[in-house]
Amino acid sequence: MVLCLITISSAFYLQPGRSRYLRKCMRIQNCGRYLMKHADITRHKIIPSARVDTVGLEVFVVSDLHTEYAENMSWVKGLPKKRKKKEVLLVAGDVAETYENFVLTMSLLKASFEHVFFVPGNHDLWLRREKEKYIDSLQKLDIMLDACQSLGVKTNPSVIDDLAIIPLFSWYHESFDREKDITGIRIPSLELACKDFRACKWPDGLINGDNSLATHFDAMNDKYQDTVQEMLASCKQIISFSHFIPRLELCPEKRMLFYPNLPKVIGSDFLEAHIRYIHGARGSTNACHIFGHTHFCWDARLDGIRYVQAPLAYPRERKRRMNGGEDWLPFCIYSKGEFTENMSPCYWSDYYASNPRTPDVTELAPWVARFYGKL
Repeated sequence: MVLCLITISSAFYLQPGRSRYLRKCMRIQNCGRYLMKHADITRHKIIPSARVDTVGLEVFVVSDLHTEYAENMSWVKGLPKKRKKKEVLLVAGDVAETYENFVLTMSLLKASFEHVFFVPGNHDLWLRREKEKYIDSLQKLDIMLDACQSLGVKTNPSVIDDLAIIPLFSWYHESFDREKDITGIRIPSLELACKDFRACKWPDGLINGDNSLATHFDAMNDKYQDTVQEMLASCKQIISFSHFIPRLELCPEKRMLFYPNLPKVIGSDFLEAHIRYIHGARGSTNACHIFGHTHFCWDARLDGIRYVQAPLAYPRERKRRMNGGEDWLPFCIYSKGEFTENMSPCYWSDYYASNPRTPDVTELAPWVARFYGKL
């Protein structure tokens, strides 16, 4: 099985200038050329899911647009304009760091798709370039949601042609990670490695890292509980989506990661509980959840639910990593009344389809061991 090596999450960027160690961490995190040189990796392209003239509802998915990058904004501007009324786009967070770019991006997406749905990611709530404009990140979120309503972008559960689409607000919490930690190497702290700790601002009582933010965002879904119950009674096919990940199995094991503490800032148990409430404890063939945040293409079925990530990610990641998004995104997840075939290849989900997850094994993968050995 060919392996694709992980880069750091969209939440992670080590501050430059701290030390030679940290600068090297920052370079290596996204250095696919290093990986190609030191690991046996073959580059493939994901099979495209082109937008073609078909009859009936089609649902496309994408995450992590990061349109503060000119190349990513150009990709959005290059999307074809609306061609039919029944095209839906689900945007699983991290659209843009600034409000101005967020509104422009969502306007362009709405010009390309009849229906656009959105949930916020961590980058959407950053304030480092807009500190004077907002009291805190929650105020920015409220203003963003108001903008979505003005643009006709949906952030609430809706039914389109008997298909239920349920956005889920979420945030990560450190206790989400219950797997054995890697020891014996020098790993930067979460506060140093994760820019959310500095770029977001929260009101008193909400702290990045503990459960408070995760429970706060999860509670935002409660106001739609009656609507969701009606959907569960009337709709056989349901797509839910979030920015953060709901299960640790949707991230490679720590020994595979250049930043082994990554699982502490990517997911939420509260989110998975909500997903199971929607799709059932055993799921079904008509159950699907879309997520983002970690920038890894993923398409796997766990306990009866299909979990999919289809990120655009950063330009440098598309150039240096094993997969990129320009020529196959947005990915069509639903067409002609049924879910489409899996994305292929998705390196890590393909790997775990054939290999068991062994989180108790803490011996570093060779590429990670070489990296930390050189430090």
